[in-house]
Amino acid sequence: MNLLTPEQIAASQKANVDAAYGLATKVIEGAERLAELSLKTIRSTLAETQHNALKAFSVTDPQEWLALQAALVAPATEKAQSYSRQLFEIVSATNGEFAQVAQTQYEAYNRRVQTLVEEVARSAPAGSEAAIAGWKSAIGATHTLIETLQKTGQQAVQVAESSFDAVATAASKTARRTAEQASAGARR
Repeated sequence: MNLLTPEQIAASQKANVDAAYGLATKVIEGAERLAELSLKTIRSTLAETQHNALKAFSVTDPQEWLALQAALVAPATEKAQSYSRQLFEIVSATNGEFAQVAQTQYEAYNRRVQTLVEEVARSAPAGSEAAIAGWKSAIGATHTLIETLQKTGQQAVQVAESSFDAVATAASKTARRTAEQASAGARR
């Protein structure tokens, strides 16, 4: 019984190399998006810092200076949250692409195992039905476990995303309220 032909082995190796290069490409794309986000954030922060420094130098009254400081808190907090949200989106998208490749690889592997089990079952000696049934049961249980783990992972990502959004919204509201209160206090 010859389970795999040289052509099948070569095709499997080619698929594995393609998957590895595909994953490497996804990592590079994620790094590019992260670098773009970081550069954009650095440029924006540098320009805003210069603008705010020039404003601060033009302030002569201490209360006016406090009002200026209070007015800068909320936008800075919102920009930090925006950066964090975009970073999370990049990481989440890259992770999703990895999961997609892993799912494809798993499905291909599962098909190969199923084929192997069917071939072994066809050429198995009489009386080995119980062993083959046990093997099929173990494969089915493993498949169910992997599906459950995937669903749990997806739910965890969704919960993390929801939690992140809730925290970001609450922090933004708090920063705005604090800035408004500080600004009102500085005017008194």
